[in-house]
Amino acid sequence: MYAIVDIETTGGHASANGITEIAICLHDGKKVTQRYSTLVNPRREIPIYISALTGITNDMVEQAPPFEDVAADIYHLLHGKIFVAHNVNFDYSFVRYHLGQAGYDLNTNKLCTVRLGRKILPGHASYSLGRLCRSLGIDNESRHRALGDAEATAELFGMMLRADRDDHIKKALKQNSKEQLLPPHLPKADIEALPMMPGIYYFHDDKGKVIYVGKARNIKKRVCSHFTGNNPGPQRQEFLRNIHRVTFKECGTELIAFVLEAVEIKRLWPKYNRSLKRFEHAYGLFVFEDQSGYMRLAVDKRRKFALQPVYTCNSINEGYSIIHSLIDQFELCPKLCFIQRNNSACSGAHAGSCACEGLQLVADYNSKVANAIEGLRNALPTFAIRDEGRNYDEHSCILVERGQFYGMGYIAPGYPTNDLQQLKTQLTPYPGNDYIRNMVINYGEKFPDRMVVF
Repeated sequence: MYAIVDIETTGGHASANGITEIAICLHDGKKVTQRYSTLVNPRREIPIYISALTGITNDMVEQAPPFEDVAADIYHLLHGKIFVAHNVNFDYSFVRYHLGQAGYDLNTNKLCTVRLGRKILPGHASYSLGRLCRSLGIDNESRHRALGDAEATAELFGMMLRADRDDHIKKALKQNSKEQLLPPHLPKADIEALPMMPGIYYFHDDKGKVIYVGKARNIKKRVCSHFTGNNPGPQRQEFLRNIHRVTFKECGTELIAFVLEAVEIKRLWPKYNRSLKRFEHAYGLFVFEDQSGYMRLAVDKRRKFALQPVYTCNSINEGYSIIHSLIDQFELCPKLCFIQRNNSACSGAHAGSCACEGLQLVADYNSKVANAIEGLRNALPTFAIRDEGRNYDEHSCILVERGQFYGMGYIAPGYPTNDLQQLKTQLTPYPGNDYIRNMVINYGEKFPDRMVVF
């Protein structure tokens, strides 16, 4: 038995919205055998634009039963049936969530008439319920009302049952079939084309625009994990509705995938990526000229539109440790570096004749600061990480030059990596950031056998 369901709601996600109407048509594979329909009091205001779409007003549902009062009837109608709907994951997420709130655990097989329609009835310009029904001659005088849409879906589903010569419905119901978990607009062929190897993947909307970039050790497994479960939250429901395509790029290693994901998020700025958009190191080592002309080093928080740091770090203690080292090595003034903040005599190497007392020539002191900055930059590592490629005929290679991420690419297994300039000609430069730099450096420290130090 099939239970063909349609609901009207106060909004687009179950956890913060209510059902205003529900209709269920039980279908035995040949005809509708039973109909159920009721308005539901959602116990919240129905937005004006939804009332305009459905015709269901606050006055109409004021005396209607709340969902928990009809939950038992709905559960017994659906239990043990195959849940069928047009864009089934939307209706199922609402009904399952609100049944759960009423104490009932719904767990049934699902069929989506959008996905089935594309396979069994191909060639239509649109697979929205209204347009598809019109093109097939299915009358629906109660569009956007639960019973009208449920009966139209039942008639549409009956056509599919009769036209399904290739057993698409039977295949979708196989226990190991995951197709009904997929977003309604995502072709199954896109999932079947995904490789089981490291890489990044892109979710596209109906215009082809990238709306999410993800990384994976196993692309296929990770992509499919997005569609498991029945999270009723607003972000996930909207996210799934907007996925129309998935594409991918294979990477030799998970590290390459991590780096490329960060690069692509910065380049494309996808709507549903959030974490890497906001990542920046909190502190930096800055250099600036004071009113007397002396160059001064300081550790401070990174601020938008402020000076560019000569070095970035995760903590203020790391920054102070670097400055202490530069003071000792290049005989800098601790007061001009904001390390000594009291009014006592300067504790630097040239106490009594220090720049902070105006007793050291500006040019001489600034030359020390310039040497310190150059020394810091030269002390930063230059190395390549040589690792597995996408196949046996190549190796992956990531280059860090003077502590900054340069780029990456793929080289032949026998390609020499002892010439830095020659190696750079084989790699693609990419814009870097602190997240990428530290990730690659940490990887090199963890796997020193894969590092080629220059």
